[in-house]
Amino acid sequence: MQLSVTGHHVEVTEALRAYVQKKLDRVVRHFDQVIDVHCILSVEKLRQKAEAVLKVGGGTIHADAESENMYAAIDELVDKLDRLVKKRKEKLTDHHAQEGRSARQ
Repeated sequence: MQLSVTGHHVEVTEALRAYVQKKLDRVVRHFDQVIDVHCILSVEKLRQKAEAVLKVGGGTIHADAESENMYAAIDELVDKLDRLVKKRKEKLTDHHAQEGRSARQ
């Protein structure tokens, strides 16, 4: 997985980059087909915003989150990405394959 972290109106420190990497490892653990991740951290007045685009086999997944704290925004973002990745993975698995095999016998 390639990870790129950029900032708009905020300096991306090594601590922020490491925090994003650590949190995104949870997403990759649930779905191993993640190819590329682009995370954008931005500050607009009092809103801290984190958004990410995941390139996965078969498409892209986009999520964003806002909070008063950047670390809280990253946590919310990763929670959303985790839910979306699980949903994508569930759609990819064929739940009816077992039913089809038992009907043929």
